[in-house]
This record gives sequence, structure tokens and C-alpha cells, in this order.
Amino acid sequence: MSTQLLLGGRIYSPTAPDASAIAITDGIVTWTGEDRTGRALHPGAEEIDLAGSFVAPAFVDTHVHTTAYGLALGALDLSACRSRGECVREIRRYALKSSDPLIWGHGWDDTAWDEAGVLSTSDLDEAAPGRPIYLARVDSHSAASSTVLRAASSELNALAGFHPEHALTGDAHHAVRRAALNLLTPAARAAARTSALDYAASQGICAVHECGGPDISGRDDFQELLAIDHGVEVRGYWGESVSSADHARTLAQETGAHALGGDLFVDGSIGSRTAWLSAPYNDGPGTGLSFLDVDAIATHVAACTEAGIQAGFHAIGDAAVSAVVQGFSRVAAAIGGPALAALGHRVEHVEMVSGEQAAKLASWGVIASMQPMFDELWGGEEGMYARRLGVDRARTLNPLAQLASSGVSLAFSSDAPVTGLDPWRMLRAAVNHRTEGSAISPRAAFSAATRGAWRAGGVRDGLAGTLTPGAPASYAIWDATDLVVRAPKDSVARWSTDPRAGVPALPSLEPGSPSPTCLRTVHRGRTIHGA
Repeated sequence: MSTQLLLGGRIYSPTAPDASAIAITDGIVTWTGEDRTGRALHPGAEEIDLAGSFVAPAFVDTHVHTTAYGLALGALDLSACRSRGECVREIRRYALKSSDPLIWGHGWDDTAWDEAGVLSTSDLDEAAPGRPIYLARVDSHSAASSTVLRAASSELNALAGFHPEHALTGDAHHAVRRAALNLLTPAARAAARTSALDYAASQGICAVHECGGPDISGRDDFQELLAIDHGVEVRGYWGESVSSADHARTLAQETGAHALGGDLFVDGSIGSRTAWLSAPYNDGPGTGLSFLDVDAIATHVAACTEAGIQAGFHAIGDAAVSAVVQGFSRVAAAIGGPALAALGHRVEHVEMVSGEQAAKLASWGVIASMQPMFDELWGGEEGMYARRLGVDRARTLNPLAQLASSGVSLAFSSDAPVTGLDPWRMLRAAVNHRTEGSAISPRAAFSAATRGAWRAGGVRDGLAGTLTPGAPASYAIWDATDLVVRAPKDSVARWSTDPRAGVPALPSLEPGSPSPTCLRTVHRGRTIHGA
């Protein structure tokens, strides 16, 4: 056996909140406590001086699109553009320096522009004549595309969501995205995946849940990712519905997926006006798109449950969430809540959910995989949500505290490339929610990005995501400022700020506070980033 003894640090451990040392033997945490005791208990161990660094469980991101994020890291980034004209200038500049067979871009957000406008097909053709161009909106549920790329998608104009000039949505967007992905070489996909996973490790992330599907990245990319040799662990979610238990088993075997869910679309996004609503949008016509009805949802859940496979759905709008709740309800009535809860099924995003629905989801053991950064970027009374939905509906979005208090297990993620991989910023967003009463405590937020995230991935041993003896040695070492204990501003549970409560401290998550710098990331005892 080989033992490492990390000394002189600040260890985040609920069982030993004042610990300064941690012992790790063959990839397993075996002890936490004080330096002098550690040396006495582990003579001959390899000693590592932490020099005051903060050691905490490594993060798990429960919803990512790895290849797309890697492409975004090195491709055309339009997130800083504040007008249609600025986007066009950036496209032209990028096209002049790029010889790639496809111009791939991401991040434009028309709701953040200083003036109204539409990024059109003609704009792209003018900026880069004759070039195939795919530019995903920030939410990845619509995209502007050039004439050349559109021509590569047969019968595109017959698909729902088609417009000759404006960004494509729905089926039309899925078709043009497939055409764009087909122009990427295996080498380009491999480089993008490696870049994304390397960056994840540099941010203290030891595992990600890839949310793939036929309309997202395709089987080739999904299977190539699951086969990659990288220190960051990848759990694969395949977003395709099934009709029977045999169908579920076959699909999981064929794709290599660990679960059949993730971005199994019930609807789209609020920003692209494709989230499925019960009442029309405030700033445009219609109530969004519906991809699965209650019958299909219930059939998928029942089939996966019988097959012993975790299921899940992408649901954002209130009508979509209602359909998911009704689907789970049918299955629970048929087989019982405990049998349903045994699989830990998931709902991704679940942004518009009522208290009654939250209580039902909790009773069936359904896990909410959520993105706190969505509220930071688009919440508030003047944000995108308020413009799309009106202020009253916008205030109800992403109710983290309501879900947690109802007993729903939370797991946090980035939905990269929709938001970047920045776990500490994500936690600040959860702790400083724009809607009063929706924030959760730093401790709860950190748990949702570590222990809760492992649970969302089917690991229910009570140890993963902690630094307690017996847990896998998956941790990150951080250069952090003073550690603090804080209760949420709108909470009455102030007891936890008392040092006598033994609550472990975390880096400050106050608005504007700096994120700690990751010095090293270790997964199951193996260093995957840093010295």
C-alpha cells in the first residue's frame, strides 16, 4: 500500500471541519485531522506540504456537451457582441484568418444587443462568401447558418422551424446542426474533446455527464467521447426515447450510454422562444415547441425503469414540466413510487416548476439537474426571462430553495457551452439568486456540485463527493482567500454560521468575490491537472 499525507492545509470535511491534514491510501481517503496526529498515525507516508491551500472534493458537472464546448473554446466567440453589425464584423474577421472547412461559432445573444436586429443568412453570406457557417445562439436551441450549409441539409425548407433568413429552430435547426457536424473531421472532434476535458480538469472538475443525442452530436461523436482515454471521467446520457424495456436495453448497448436521458427534448429554450409554455410568450407569438407528449414520456420512463436504466428529460417551460410530471405520475400509479425512485431518474433544467410539482418529483426520487448560471445571466426584472415571459412569470424561474425544501435532490451543472466551466461562479449564482427566497446556502450549493452530482450519476454510496474516510480520493487543491461560513440572506437558519455548529467553511461566495485558483485536480488518486 502507498499512502500520501497532505499537511498544512484547510480540508473541507463535514466529519472534521477543523482538519488541516488528509491521508490517502491507494486512491482512497483513509483519515482527516490535525497535522501532528497525521504524522503519528502514518509514519513513512509521502508527505505533501499544502502551504495553507484549500482542499475540497472535486466538482462533477452533470450536463455538458463536451465536443461543442471544445469547439467553442477555439472557435468564433460571439458572446461579447452587442449588435448584429458587431457580429457580422467578427464573422468577417474570423473568416479571413481561418481556412477550416466549416466556420463554427457560438454565443450570440440578440437579447443583449443594444439595438434590435436579426442575424440573417444574408449577413453570413456577405461576411464569408461561399463558406459553410454554423453559429449557435447562446442557448444552442437555434442557429444562424449560411446558404452553403443550408444547401447541405436536404429538404430543409420543409422542416418545422425553417426560415429563409432568420435563425433556424426546432427540426430545421437539428438538421442544419447535423450537416455542420458532418463537416467536422474525426481529428477536429478529437482535438475539441481533449481541449474541453483538459479545461474541465483545470477548473477542479473530475467528472462530467455528457448529454448527447441524435439531434445534438450524433452517435459517432458520443461513442468516440466515451472511448477517450482521459483523466476526467465521462458518464454518457443519450437523448432518444424508447418504447419498451427491450428497446431501452438495446439502445443503451448500441450507443454505450450509461443512461437514456439528458437532452431528451420535451421542449426547447426560453431565449429561442422554443420552451413549451402554457400561455403565450410576452414578446412574441406562440407557446413554443413540444417534442414529446405525456404518452411518450410515460412510455419512456416505464421502459427504462423495467430495464433498470436511469431515464431523464430536458424540460424548461411550465407546459413541458407539467407533461413530465404527468408522465412520471402515470408510471408511479402503475408500479409504485419506490420502484420508480430506485433508479434516480432526472429532469434537466426544470426552470418553471410549482411547489406541488416539486413535491411530487421528490416523492418519486426524481433528481433536478439545474444550471444556476442561467439565473445570473438572464434572471432579474430586466433580464431576458422578464422580457420573454413578463416579470411575474420570470420571478418563478429556477426556484432552487423551493425544490430543495420539497425534498428534491439537486445537482448543478453548466450546460457548457451554454455557460462556461466555472464551478465557483456557478455556486455564487446559486447563493445569490436574483429572486428573493430562491437562493440556497453555500453548503447546499457546494453539495449539489459534488455529492449531489455523484448521486445524479447513480452513485449512492454516501461517500462519493466527500473527503470522509472510505471515499474515493477525488479532490482539488485551491489557492483560496479566507474561508467563511454564510447562511443565505433570506434564510432563518442562522445557527449554521456559529463556529460551534461545526459547519466546514468555504471560499467567499459573495457577489463579485474572486474564484479560487485550481492548483491540482486529483481523481481516484490520479493527478489529472497540475503538478
